[in-house]
Amino acid sequence: MYLLGSRMYVKCTRCHVALCLKDAQRCQSSAAHLEQHDFLKGAPHRKHPGVTNLKTVRLPEQLQVAAQSVLKRADVKSLSEKAHKLSNFLWSRKRATETSQLREKAVLLEKKFLEQERDIHTDGIDRKLEARIRKRVLSELRRTTYHRTPLRYDEDLGLVYMAARLAGGYAAVLRALNEIKKRDPVFVPYSLLDFGSGLGTGTWASHTLWGDSLKEYVCVDSSGDMNTLAEQLLRGGNDVDNPVIKQVYFRQFLPVSPKVQFDLVIAAFSLSELATLDERLNVIFTLWRKTNSYLVLVENGTKDGHQILMEARDTILKCTHELPCPKLIKQHVVPCNFSQFYYPLPLLKSQERQQEKLSYLIISRSDEEKPQKTERWDMARLISQVRRRPRHVQCQLCCANGELKQLAVTARCHGKDMYRCARSSDWGDLLPVFHAEDDNTENKTR
Repeated sequence: MYLLGSRMYVKCTRCHVALCLKDAQRCQSSAAHLEQHDFLKGAPHRKHPGVTNLKTVRLPEQLQVAAQSVLKRADVKSLSEKAHKLSNFLWSRKRATETSQLREKAVLLEKKFLEQERDIHTDGIDRKLEARIRKRVLSELRRTTYHRTPLRYDEDLGLVYMAARLAGGYAAVLRALNEIKKRDPVFVPYSLLDFGSGLGTGTWASHTLWGDSLKEYVCVDSSGDMNTLAEQLLRGGNDVDNPVIKQVYFRQFLPVSPKVQFDLVIAAFSLSELATLDERLNVIFTLWRKTNSYLVLVENGTKDGHQILMEARDTILKCTHELPCPKLIKQHVVPCNFSQFYYPLPLLKSQERQQEKLSYLIISRSDEEKPQKTERWDMARLISQVRRRPRHVQCQLCCANGELKQLAVTARCHGKDMYRCARSSDWGDLLPVFHAEDDNTENKTR
């Protein structure tokens, strides 16, 4: 027995691994019954119901050939170098500082500088000194405030964006949409709205998952040049009027009528392009009004990307019946993100797979189907790399009760089925967390 922080740890006699004292007690009392529940539903452990991760994603062959054709014909100088710089720029990009934040910062700086001057000038503060302080405040604000550079996606930048982000953007959207496909197999969308559609990755990813069941695609992007490039990709990179995906319509503005709704609404890497919070909130309200079934938002897996999604979540749900994101409370420096491997466009000889880190939010118009009362488990999300150790698996979970938990899954404590599922799971998958039968120990095993 030993202490670590405020917790007492023991070596569990069943599992032979170090557990928190309370966890070890639960392990002894609840291990026997956990294997009796068929949470696998007949699936093998490596394909248990919580697996939502995809293998390394490849662009659809027709899309890849079209992109190569467009880029080859354009013959952009130093394309690979420009694509690399643009990728780094987009990843490091932050939200613009709001006017209210600037005012608050200016007031604090003014008070700070005034106090410094009072310590030096005991005879009072004259007007010249006040002017000098205001000048210092403005200088400090310019020096320390993040200056967000707006991007204008003309044809040249669109081509560089294609080389930099087509494959990664497609992989990210496909990963998010696959969550719906896996957890709601009955859902078959008829119509799609893609806001900030860019090169049309939302259209291609949706078509990959649902095929010809989608009869209407509306792509909205303020850049006419990007719409033209997306249309070229649908036509195989040439001007032949025979698009790979039919019934795709391009617009520069959202449909005006509030009665026009879509089964599936996507906004991927679009909210972060909007300069202010008010703009983002207005777009979120509009997209939610146009959502008939699912709204899917995808952003870079950065702190800013995660917080933009939480703004959207709070705006729609108002936090009246949903729990707040525990990472924003307990680990506010670390974003809630996930990883998806993909193969990039073959622009260079080296074709090693790359990793896309994304944050995504999916909100449904209908109430999520709750587990039957006879089921004695909740599904928890793996929010970091799964660490497989001898005889146990270390998992960090975001649980249904809004808590973050560290769980050491062992065969003896949690049953062979759950142990094998944990070893077969990856960052981003779901894992069952069982309820304890003995309510005197606690409500859930951990």
